[in-house]
Amino acid sequence: MTTVQKIKEIEDEMATQKNKATSYHLGQLKAKLAKLRRELISPSGGGGGGPGIGFDVARTGVASVGFVGFPSVGKSTLMSKLTGTHSEVSEIDFTTLTTVPGTLKVHGAPIQILDLPGIIEGANDGRGRGRQVIAVARTCNLIFIVLDVLKPLGDKKIIEGELEGFGIRLNKKPPAILVRKKDKGGIAITNTVPLTNIDQEEIKAVLSEYKLSNVDVTIRQPNMTADDLVDVIEGNRVYIPALYVLNKIDAISIEELDLLYKIPHSVPISSREWLNIDELLEKMWDALELVRVYTKPRGQSPDYSAPVVLRRGRCSVEDFCNAIHKEIAKQMKYAIVWGASAKHSRGQKVGLDHILEDEDVVHIGKN
Repeated sequence: MTTVQKIKEIEDEMATQKNKATSYHLGQLKAKLAKLRRELISPSGGGGGGPGIGFDVARTGVASVGFVGFPSVGKSTLMSKLTGTHSEVSEIDFTTLTTVPGTLKVHGAPIQILDLPGIIEGANDGRGRGRQVIAVARTCNLIFIVLDVLKPLGDKKIIEGELEGFGIRLNKKPPAILVRKKDKGGIAITNTVPLTNIDQEEIKAVLSEYKLSNVDVTIRQPNMTADDLVDVIEGNRVYIPALYVLNKIDAISIEELDLLYKIPHSVPISSREWLNIDELLEKMWDALELVRVYTKPRGQSPDYSAPVVLRRGRCSVEDFCNAIHKEIAKQMKYAIVWGASAKHSRGQKVGLDHILEDEDVVHIGKN
């Protein structure tokens, strides 16, 4: 029996026994399912794990955005117009057969755009080129899920399922759950929040399936589920922000457009008529959480033409120095910062651990 068939068998059992099965048995099934899915994410044996021909793309820019969607939803048109990169455009399904990279400048920051081949249902089971498409999507900083406005919700659910099955968690944070192995002492479960969607039996079933008999489990995650626990134990999940790009709004009414705005994280656009692209780029910038920092040489005005672009969470003065040259942090005596992170408008003298904000200006004083 293939891995895909085993997954289908467990999914069918879970669907038919949801009410009859004990919480312990359900926990075991969810853990078994996750272990089988892991085999699909990184198959054992030679030749199966890489992205494949046409999918291994050299990374450029400060962040990467992957376009994911079903065939013929307008990904290639949007890509071509945004970046000036030619990605084959046609009304026929599966025109794009490899990853097509392009670069877009937003607020002075170069951002790599990856047009991925159209997903088909069953992609995470290896159908079509789905596995390679989703493997590239796992490495992106942001995912654009491009949907046709005439059938957005059905397609949205299918694509989310494909990405979830491949270990991608959209618009989520890692669960606040700690699983710590120990040499002896059995299983100790501590929760600082009520367990509303799982009980201790189900937790023990998941741990049993992973042969974890001596562990401390600390739960701080509100409304934790067995899937959250499995994600923490597996440890190979990626948490990526996503925007739902609802294309072809030129084909619908104003009333229908108002309804589309109720979908969380959505941006309705028309790539053909170039409608609402400004909002899409602003939401992309916000989701990427980039920080622009301008350099100021001694006795000169700041250089606003070429910002040093950092990621929020990694935007200290030391990160800024390293982004320019690894030796600068070693040579730095002090830094003067002007902008949102400085206490004074006249500038603040700071050290390497000072956290910078968007559009700060920095002067580095060297030894």
